[in-house]
Amino acid sequence: MNPLLRALRELGGSGSIEEIYTKTVEVLQLPENVTSQLHDPEKSTQTEVGYRLAWARTYLKKYGMLENSGRGVWALTEKASTIDQLDPAEVVRAVRAMDRNQPQVIGSASASDEATEELSREEDWKGKLFTALTQRIAPAAFERLVQRLLRESGFIQVEVTGRTGDGGIDGKGIARIHGLMSFHVLFQCKRWKGSISAGEIRDFRGAMVGRADKGLFITTGTFTPAAVKEATRDGAPPIDLVDGNELAEKLRDLGRGIKKELVERVSIDEEWLRSV
Repeated sequence: MNPLLRALRELGGSGSIEEIYTKTVEVLQLPENVTSQLHDPEKSTQTEVGYRLAWARTYLKKYGMLENSGRGVWALTEKASTIDQLDPAEVVRAVRAMDRNQPQVIGSASASDEATEELSREEDWKGKLFTALTQRIAPAAFERLVQRLLRESGFIQVEVTGRTGDGGIDGKGIARIHGLMSFHVLFQCKRWKGSISAGEIRDFRGAMVGRADKGLFITTGTFTPAAVKEATRDGAPPIDLVDGNELAEKLRDLGRGIKKELVERVSIDEEWLRSV
């Protein structure tokens, strides 16, 4: 909890889940063998660090230290500015006491329930997507999926090449910016259960130097912190990274391979009924 709060302070008081994750890893100076550990390797690409941060966010929100928007941005509250160091055990005790003492409304959830529900909901559909992408479709189908995703994201002249001995380059395209500017992009798409290392980013950059303005590396897995740093290293051609979580979110936004269903949830407010 404390490293998460420190990360948000260093980010200027607010940040996306991805920004918080990256900054927390930096604050704790976590080694690659820790950040690459998956919470459940068979079902999802979520790391153990990301899993624990999700729990921390939920408890800190209940404790009044964090607030979040519908756009996935988390921010420090005014209360957070008055506290330098938290006792995590005390936060857990306080939040659980709040849950016990709050009016019992059927359908309401405790912090633990909320965290579990949030994580299980995300892991459920993302886990199924992860299994489908890594085990149930052919490599060529995955490349075509990436091609379709890029086209629907505004790329033009997207081609899948996938030639062996081409340094891992799977395709190319042109990214149009507001119809005025364009960048030639080479991309690599890798179906992967683990983490992409800095070495693989260097190999990809070596293959793309002099052939494109930017690189794009898309994976069903994750990227190590060293890989992220390598992708944005000063003086080197930039490479944008899309991990499994971002790939899933993009497919959901585009409605490709994922169907969204709205489910009505009804609860009974006993406190209101008693006050009538």
